[in-house]
Amino acid sequence: MHDDAIERTRRSWNIATRNHNAHKGDQAARLRDGHELLFDEELTLLGDVAAKRLVHLQCNSGQDSLCLARRGAKVTGVDYSDEAIAFARDLSRDSGIAAEFEHAEVVSWMHKTKARFDLAFCSYGVTGWLPDLRAWAAGVHRILAPSGRLVYVEFHPIVWSFGAEFTLAGDDYFIRTPIVAPVEDYVAAAGTALAAERDDAIAGRNDEPAVSWQWTLADVVDAIVGAGLELEHLREYPHANGCRVVAGLEPEPGTRRWIWPAGVARLPLMYGISARRPSG
Repeated sequence: MHDDAIERTRRSWNIATRNHNAHKGDQAARLRDGHELLFDEELTLLGDVAAKRLVHLQCNSGQDSLCLARRGAKVTGVDYSDEAIAFARDLSRDSGIAAEFEHAEVVSWMHKTKARFDLAFCSYGVTGWLPDLRAWAAGVHRILAPSGRLVYVEFHPIVWSFGAEFTLAGDDYFIRTPIVAPVEDYVAAAGTALAAERDDAIAGRNDEPAVSWQWTLADVVDAIVGAGLELEHLREYPHANGCRVVAGLEPEPGTRRWIWPAGVARLPLMYGISARRPSG
């Protein structure tokens, strides 16, 4: 089941990757001009990345990877979408920002590679695509050098429980069965918050079902700690970076965030984790 689910999801992400990038115009030119795609929450948890060996797990098309490389990190990006990795390699070449990109299923790669890193970074749509959290966390522990750190910023899993008008009409927070649906064109829905430049871009239809899992925040933290990593920070945020994860959220002026409307009791929309591999 897991191998078939991973393959189906890879095909769906190949289509979604083409759709998402169709909206973004000349990304290489924007990177050459210094356009920043990273958010403050990620940068704060990461700290100074200059000269650090950094692996970007599930890097998608490499845009954030290259922003980290531009800050001086020695970046390796890993993703199982061949469409995304091909795009990332072209973007690296065309932007003049050096980084390496590996086409591989991330958990298998972490359990096989001989490479070791000072930082493992992942963000926004990560563990929900993985069937085995403990294998993922054990892989992160394996690829980190002693005292190396994991930094993970993610949408809070509670957001998928919301339906229209902030009712709890979405997915059950504690659902354990796989969720099957194509990867949506969320870049078009987010517009400039996710660097979309072309509203008129014709994106392809995605009828390929992807398979995901609903992991709670406790599931993720328990897997990380259970793998032997020491939790440094666990943070929650009342806003969503880039993606409008709940219908009815409003754009925060002057930012790329989505926030709760005035008068609505706020719940966390994102969380951030920093965990360290012990030095011994």
